[in-house]
Amino acid sequence: MRKVKPARKLGRTAAHRKATLSNLSTQLFLHKRIETTEAKAKELRRVAEKLITKARVGTVHAQREIFKDIRDKQVIRILFEEIVAKVGTRNGGYTRVIKLAPRFGDAAKMAVIELVDYVEAYPAAPKAGKQDRAKRVKGSKKTEETAAAATA
Repeated sequence: MRKVKPARKLGRTAAHRKATLSNLSTQLFLHKRIETTEAKAKELRRVAEKLITKARVGTVHAQREIFKDIRDKQVIRILFEEIVAKVGTRNGGYTRVIKLAPRFGDAAKMAVIELVDYVEAYPAAPKAGKQDRAKRVKGSKKTEETAAAATA
């Protein structure tokens, strides 16, 4: 966020934009995967990759420079010890942006941004269909019956 010309203004003032990207990068490093709007994810990718590249140096100066943007000591520790250990050999491309369906409330384009080396096997999205719905309803009735039997 230092000396970064914004590609997207995100409808915010400069200070608000800096705070938003700082908070998003903190949460990305803490949770390894976050869901946000597509524009924020693409802008966050630029910021997060530069922070990880700085962290790879591993000096106290690098820690102080990153602490200007990420004000959480626990996240700084995670970044320097855990994340840098995994991406030490990678030459950039630490994050991935995956586009999602639009948000229901305002139809905003949504995306998931995640750290590439922390990808886990995520369950596939359930298929929507009458047969699947019938199975879910039948399954929920069984769980209600077993819960009622357990309390009796």
